[in-house]
Amino acid sequence: MKKVLALLMVAGMFSLVACGPSEEEKAAAEAEAQKIADDLMKGLEEAVEEEPTAEVEEEVTEEEATEEEAPKEETEAPAEETAE
Repeated sequence: MKKVLALLMVAGMFSLVACGPSEEEKAAAEAEAQKIADDLMKGLEEAVEEEPTAEVEEEVTEEEATEEEAPKEETEAPAEETAE
């Protein structure tokens, strides 16, 4: 009985392995993967092109923030003297 069950299990394993995707399905999956890879590369290229612009904007924002902080510090100093 064990031999029969072992043969059935082996036959079942072979049948599962044989049920792989067809050539058409493999080609479709490969085309889809290539499309996704192309989209990712295009997105990366666009991000790299936009990055220098973002750095310039950050520098401008930092300069504006520094300019805005300076008057605030001057207005806070007299308020502390008045509190004493």
